[in-house]
Amino acid sequence: MFDAQLIGYTLAVALLTITPGADTLLVMRNVLARGRKAGILATLGVSSGLFIHALLSSLGLSLILTRSALAFSVVKWAGALYLCYLGLQSLRSAFKPNQPTSELSSTTEPSLNPWHAYREGLITNVLNPKVALFYLAFLPQFIRSNDPVLLRSLLLTSIHFVLGIVWLGLITLSLDKMRSWMLKPRVRAWIEGSTGLILFGFGIRLALSKR
Repeated sequence: MFDAQLIGYTLAVALLTITPGADTLLVMRNVLARGRKAGILATLGVSSGLFIHALLSSLGLSLILTRSALAFSVVKWAGALYLCYLGLQSLRSAFKPNQPTSELSSTTEPSLNPWHAYREGLITNVLNPKVALFYLAFLPQFIRSNDPVLLRSLLLTSIHFVLGIVWLGLITLSLDKMRSWMLKPRVRAWIEGSTGLILFGFGIRLALSKR
């Protein structure tokens, strides 16, 4: 059965997915610093966070963010501080003494705690109150009165999840192909520095944002 609402939602979310933001930068940062596996894990973390937002939205908990200035501020500042922390980490890496090329070969990936990259992606997404408000305001437009709210929300979120995995996965694989060039000392320092400044900028913008 043709579902025009579902098609419209998919197109809207596809545009949202390919719009660069903190999630995209975080994945890029992980690919550069730790390799393809870290990029994939960060992608899974970012995309998994969508289900948390969908669940909270379905349960009405996201409504608290729109009604309570204190709750919104707490989540907003937690997310802003975390983005600034990640930005400062990248900036610190940019100014570290250059590592030998052999240690940063594109054919070998640094030892990686699987949960570290996943956790970074998950926390970055979950602590973004803008995503929570987006889900609260946007998803209901595509849920009909006779739909089971939770199941429909999970379906819509699954579409967003798949689009996120595909898009961020393509970015991960593309960057991994260029990793040997990106890990040249000057190039790496420039990318780490730029990524750090942008992540820090996202944190400041989130801190200064209003509902």
